[in-house]
Amino acid sequence: MTITIAPATAERFDDVEHTFSGGGDGPSCQCQWWTLTNAQFQASDRDEREGMLREQVAAEPSPALIAYVDGEAAGWVRVGPRTTQPRLARTRNFAATTEPWDDPSVWVVTCFIVRKEHRGQGLNQRLLDAAIDHARTNGARVLEAYPTDTSAAKHSANDLYIGILSVFENAGFREVARPKPERVIVQLDLNA
Repeated sequence: MTITIAPATAERFDDVEHTFSGGGDGPSCQCQWWTLTNAQFQASDRDEREGMLREQVAAEPSPALIAYVDGEAAGWVRVGPRTTQPRLARTRNFAATTEPWDDPSVWVVTCFIVRKEHRGQGLNQRLLDAAIDHARTNGARVLEAYPTDTSAAKHSANDLYIGILSVFENAGFREVARPKPERVIVQLDLNA
């Protein structure tokens, strides 16, 4: 099995959509949940969200990365400046962050998608490692995430789209807050 990871770009949009079609909420959400307020999300439809995603992946730096397994698009991770995902600042569970919400040097990892047939192969870890490099290369100072601690509560696979705590711990992230037993805020200092 050969795994490669590349930026999600306009030229790879069909690969993005293929990844999204492999299970979960990707096809309907189009990875726009955190980029829109609740009112904006509810007022938009799938086609509008797809249009937003097309614009986002055409920009530099890419807002996400795609994992390929033997040449097939198999996974996705959204990574970018936290300021581009306004719903985060409006989410009560994330209020305990130690970084100012308006700091563009704070980046976030907010969404993983792995097609069902490729789960259990370590793609989330590979995607996260690549996301760390992507954030560092593009000037991020801190990388933050809000993963689920699966040892604290059971969750469906769909609920784990924001990541699993152990994957972030394996990559060197440290816990900075725990607003709920299963919800953790973690950070990685990219200047260390």
